[in-house]
Amino acid sequence: MSPELIFGSFVIYTIVIFSISWFTSQKADNESFFIGNHKSPWFVVSYGMIGASLSGVTFISIPGWVGDTGFSYFVIVLGYVFGYAIISTVLLPMYYRLKLTSIYTYLGVRFGRSAYKTGSIYFLLSRIIGASFRMFLVVSVLQFFVFDHFEIPFWLTVTVFMVLIQLYTLKGGIKTIIWTDTLQTTFMLAAVVSTIFIISRHMDASVFEMVKNVWNNSISDIIITDIDSKQNFIKLFLSGVFITIVMTGLDQDMMQKNLSCRNIKDAQKNMTTLSLILIPVNIIFLFLGGMLLLYQDHFSIAQTLTSDHTFPNIAFNYLGTSAGIIFIIGLVSAAYSSADSALTSLTTSFSIDILELDKKYSNDVKLLKKNRYMVHIAMSIIIIFVIILFKIINNQAVIAQLFTFAGYTYGPLLGLYSFGLFTSYSVNDKLIPLIAIIAPILSYIISHYSPILFNGYQIGFELLIINGLLTFIGLLLTIKTKKLITN
Repeated sequence: MSPELIFGSFVIYTIVIFSISWFTSQKADNESFFIGNHKSPWFVVSYGMIGASLSGVTFISIPGWVGDTGFSYFVIVLGYVFGYAIISTVLLPMYYRLKLTSIYTYLGVRFGRSAYKTGSIYFLLSRIIGASFRMFLVVSVLQFFVFDHFEIPFWLTVTVFMVLIQLYTLKGGIKTIIWTDTLQTTFMLAAVVSTIFIISRHMDASVFEMVKNVWNNSISDIIITDIDSKQNFIKLFLSGVFITIVMTGLDQDMMQKNLSCRNIKDAQKNMTTLSLILIPVNIIFLFLGGMLLLYQDHFSIAQTLTSDHTFPNIAFNYLGTSAGIIFIIGLVSAAYSSADSALTSLTTSFSIDILELDKKYSNDVKLLKKNRYMVHIAMSIIIIFVIILFKIINNQAVIAQLFTFAGYTYGPLLGLYSFGLFTSYSVNDKLIPLIAIIAPILSYIISHYSPILFNGYQIGFELLIINGLLTFIGLLLTIKTKKLITN
């Protein structure tokens, strides 16, 4: 498939996104940007969040995941359902009761200013690194298969991508994203399903036959009982529960969409529907990963430099023009879907939690809007810088470690919110930043030496639980009085 055709598809899709942005951002104000004026239909939010939950990393990395760990990821997905139930019944009622715009305001209400700033800074750090990492992987694929052909430098590709995202989210914010995510989810899912049918046709088999072939292959193994394995099904299930709680329920990016719903009941409907939809969606992704691997073996296609290039290599070079166009639209949809909401949530958190613009300019809407625009642009520049830094490092192991480091910052958030919601004790607020630093360091040490300390046991995703528990214990040690306080 020619790079020119791929590029043309990208341009047309981007024009569609900007058209939606133009319509949805009409009469948008600061409240529209931050919480969508509390008018977002819950079913639209739920459907659009599918794309944001999966991201471009999921879209291009599935063959590698299935090849390395089989279908064991599905156990994590089952854990997601329980995690979403906890968010719906515990976190959402609290957020709506306090009428929050930024969810980290709760930490200030419950503990004090130090906890509030610590939570928001950890989110900013996590989301900047996480969003940059996801964009880096997606843009790297596009650079390799498309933009290198036009001799466009990587830094320019990244800059153009972020400028486009910055432009279509600048005015409408979350109000626009609710609707663009709907389109992007549709195209991403259509790309996956269409690719499954195209692969089946190329292999002269029905979809049902292909599904049966994947299911009868060892790559479809779901349950791993080895307790020392990182893919042990109990570890994965618990990890799925807690990953959902922290990376959705304690993440401004994901919660901002829920807070744009009309009321708490609609937000809860959104969470429940999303949790149930993600089960069949992830099954489809896993089967696509298995089919791609079977296709690669059947036609003796050489291994790509990285497993992340397997899907685009097959789509662009073996499945025909239609598959290539479908893939590029699906990939760009996934990239836009994860990056636009990240940029909006970063702008919201930095504006409200760090600069406190809502308080400074509570009586001056125009100044609030002007400063919010400046923060939005600054966040785009920071993400561009971090993505280019990843490229300069040019070491997948180092970059993966940076992404893992960002994951450590969710542990303190888990500990802080758990302590705040399930105890009524007052703690020394000024010590919270220190606890939030020590807990991840201790978690890293425990994880690194776990095979030695625990007779070969390897800590996997459950590291998040350990991190949160250490933070919780740290807070217990700083209780100021045994007297209960009102939450």
